[in-house]
Amino acid sequence: MDVVKKINKFTPYMLLAPAGIILLLALLYPIGYMVYASFLDWSPSQHIGQAEFIGLRNYINLWNDAAFFESFGVTLKFAFFVVVLEMIIGVGLALLLDREIRGMSVLRVIFILPMMIAPIVVGLMWRYMYHPTVGVFNRTLKEWGFESIPWLSDSGWAFYGVIIADVWQWTPFIFILALAAMQGLPRSALEAAELDGAGEWQKIVHIKLPLMLPVLIITLLLRLIDAFKVLEVVLIMTNGGPGLSTEILALRIFRTAQEFQELGYSAAMSNILLILLMLLTIAMFVYNKIQENRASKMCAMIEKG
Repeated sequence: MDVVKKINKFTPYMLLAPAGIILLLALLYPIGYMVYASFLDWSPSQHIGQAEFIGLRNYINLWNDAAFFESFGVTLKFAFFVVVLEMIIGVGLALLLDREIRGMSVLRVIFILPMMIAPIVVGLMWRYMYHPTVGVFNRTLKEWGFESIPWLSDSGWAFYGVIIADVWQWTPFIFILALAAMQGLPRSALEAAELDGAGEWQKIVHIKLPLMLPVLIITLLLRLIDAFKVLEVVLIMTNGGPGLSTEILALRIFRTAQEFQELGYSAAMSNILLILLMLLTIAMFVYNKIQENRASKMCAMIEKG
C-alpha cells in the first residue's frame, strides 16, 4: 500500500514532467545563448563558434556608451508616462462604465478594438495621421485657424506623439482588466458600505480601489514590462528620431544588431534589459502579495462588521 501511495503521489509530477522539460528548454536555451553571446565579439557573418571571446568588454563598453544611457533614459520616461496615463484613463473608464448601461456589450467591443490591431499597422496609421501636410491633425488645426504642429520632426513633439499612439492602443487592456476586477468584487462589502451611508466616491476610494489593488498591480506590471519592449510602433513612426529623442532601448538593441552588425553588443544590452525587468517583476510580486493579504483582511473585517 505504501508503494501505491508513493506512486499516486508522484504520478501528477511524472505526467507534467515532459511538458515541463520542454518548457524549460524552450525558455532557458535562448536565454543561455544570449548570455553566452554577450561575452563574444560576434558579427552576422560568423558562426557563433567562430566569434572571439572577449569577456566583459561588451559590458564595459556599455558603461561608457552615452547613446545607450540616453536610450535607457528615453525608455524610462516613455514607460512612466504611458503606464501612468493608461492606468488613470483605463481605471477611470472602468469606474465610469461599471453600471447597467444599454449597449454595454457594444461599447466594450469598441473599446478593445485598438489592441486587436497589429503594432506595425498602428505605427503606419499614426504616422499618416501625424503627416505635416495631409495628416488629419494638422489639416484640422489649419481649418480651425491654428498653426500646424511638427508632430514627428520635432524631438519634443515626436516623443509625445509616440506616447499618444501607445496610450490609444493599450488603454483598453487596462480598462478590460480593471472592469473585470471591479465586477468580481464581493457584493457584501459594497452593500455593507451602503448601509453605513457611504457615497459613491467613498465606495470608490475606500472599498473598490483597495480591493482591486492586487489585480491593478499585476495589470500595471504587465503593461510596464510591455512598455519596455515596445519596438514596432516606434520603429515605423520615427525610427528613433529626431536624433535619439524616441529611441527606446528595444529599438537601440534592434539597430545595434541589424544596422551596426554587433550581435554580442546587442546581446549585452538585452541582458541588462532582462535583469531590469526581472528585478521589477520580483519587486511587484512581493508588493502584490502584501496587498493581497491586506485586501483579504479588509474583506473579512467588512463582512464581520
